[in-house]
Amino acid sequence: MLVAIVYRCIGNRPYPCGLFLFSQTPEGVAEVPPSTSLPSTDSQVEGMPVPRYLRVKQMISQQILTGAWPPHHRVPSENELVEELQVSRMTINRALRELTAEGLLVRMQGVGTFVAEPKMHSALFAVNNIAEEIAVRGYRHRSEVVLLRQEPASPERALAMNLHEGEPVFHSLIVHYQDDVPMQIEDRFVNAPLAPQYLEQDFTTHTPYSYLQRVSPLTAGEHVVEAVLGTADECHLLKIPRGEPCLLIRRRTWSGKLVATSARLLHPGSRHRLEGRFGP
Repeated sequence: MLVAIVYRCIGNRPYPCGLFLFSQTPEGVAEVPPSTSLPSTDSQVEGMPVPRYLRVKQMISQQILTGAWPPHHRVPSENELVEELQVSRMTINRALRELTAEGLLVRMQGVGTFVAEPKMHSALFAVNNIAEEIAVRGYRHRSEVVLLRQEPASPERALAMNLHEGEPVFHSLIVHYQDDVPMQIEDRFVNAPLAPQYLEQDFTTHTPYSYLQRVSPLTAGEHVVEAVLGTADECHLLKIPRGEPCLLIRRRTWSGKLVATSARLLHPGSRHRLEGRFGP
């Protein structure tokens, strides 16, 4: 028995849509009637029906895992998949939603659905330079400065940084990208006397971390990790749907006995993970 995978083209891209089987006969090779592109829910696997949405997931997963669809590859739209695979929009939507939740796809509002990068990971208890983390992975880091200004410390901020209410602090809000994919919103408050030229820095060419390490080396740090839902503005900056889970790291760092910074680092849950290790 010979097996041939059949592809259809959606736009200029090929997608597997079914199998053709051939058997050897005395007269040569004969075709066995082909399977459909997506078997109906009556199809059986080990005696159990295979839902159509699961077959769609399997087809897309196979394209990703074999490398046919590399990271950043644009997945066909729901309408394209509905037309080519002859299944309902609800079926396609469920398959794409589940693959997004599993981290294989990234859905960017107003742009489309793309194959996800393997998740960026950070050491749980380390303070790292995100630009270096991205470069080590072989990608290009860039940043977008949303806000950079001096503010009076609010009561909450003064408490977190051991300052008096109203003392000046520097506030920066920066989005970090891996190539063109937003990976982190860095919302940072800085103890002004420890980094007096902070507002003069060009944080599109270097990160706050690298500058602070030069002028006021960090000697200690504190992390609090939470699972949260991003606000509407945060989801817009990260290019994720509203309501998508995010990973939030609240971090304070010290330089000597003084709190140097208080930061809120927000990552899309589908694009980031933390790793830790303990023991001998």
